[in-house]
Amino acid sequence: MKLLITGATGLIGTHVTAVCHERGYTVNYLTTDKDKIENKPNYKGFYWNPREGEIDVSCFEGVDAIINLVGANIAKRWTESYKKVIIKSRTETAELLLKSLTQREHNVKHIVSASGISIYPSSLTKFYTEEHKEVDDTFIADVVVKWEAAIDAFETIGIDVAKLRIGLVLAEEDGALPKLAQPVKLGVGAPLGSGKQWQSWIHIDDLARMFVHVVDQHLDGVYNAATSKPQTNKEITQYIAETLNKPLWLPNIPKPVIKLMLGEMATVVLGSQMASNHKIASTGFVYEYHHIKLALEDLLKN
Repeated sequence: MKLLITGATGLIGTHVTAVCHERGYTVNYLTTDKDKIENKPNYKGFYWNPREGEIDVSCFEGVDAIINLVGANIAKRWTESYKKVIIKSRTETAELLLKSLTQREHNVKHIVSASGISIYPSSLTKFYTEEHKEVDDTFIADVVVKWEAAIDAFETIGIDVAKLRIGLVLAEEDGALPKLAQPVKLGVGAPLGSGKQWQSWIHIDDLARMFVHVVDQHLDGVYNAATSKPQTNKEITQYIAETLNKPLWLPNIPKPVIKLMLGEMATVVLGSQMASNHKIASTGFVYEYHHIKLALEDLLKN
């Protein structure tokens, strides 16, 4: 099988690529950085510039499916100008792919795209399945709505669409975990806000295997990409401290302080979503890290 991956050099993309290579799949990837273009038998880079509508259409040759992971980092302050970057980096890229495929013959039958559970309204009690229709009133939920709409458009040219609504990704090298663990390592860790907000999480290795599983099974529709055991922010902080053998002695960081520090982006860490993973599990996907303790021991004790 040959796959085209966008965002292949990012955190999730590098792990997905590794899984593809373990399966013996060939990976084409798109990059905006010409210095990141490689040309190997199973890993070949192609240049694109979505802002200018440029793409090397050779990237589609022999490709069976696309894994779409491209998108600007949301962990930067949301100025009005950067908000536009966040949205366009997800919608304009999808539109360029779609337009390019529409204008030529190709073998692409399937696209699997990243999405986010932040589309669901914040709640301390609701357990969200993929059938839930109500959308949160936050900027990041609006991003997900626009992102998914851009991906759904591929159905108009006969390509099957799958979307993985990703929860909190736990990885050693980047993402949320290093930011959560660093204060604990320094002895100044504390839960955020009330600490009662639920966080549906997933180990990076499980997430990477899930993307490839969806391709292998040619699944379509929406799937929550999280484990079956959401944890509260307080519990995650406690587990990190326990794994690192560090004390937690500070009081919770108050919501007003977090909002002052992060601005509107505070909704990401203060929002609460419990997402059901029954749908993806029912397709035969098996998690290697089903409990937060196992995940943290793997990631923090290396």
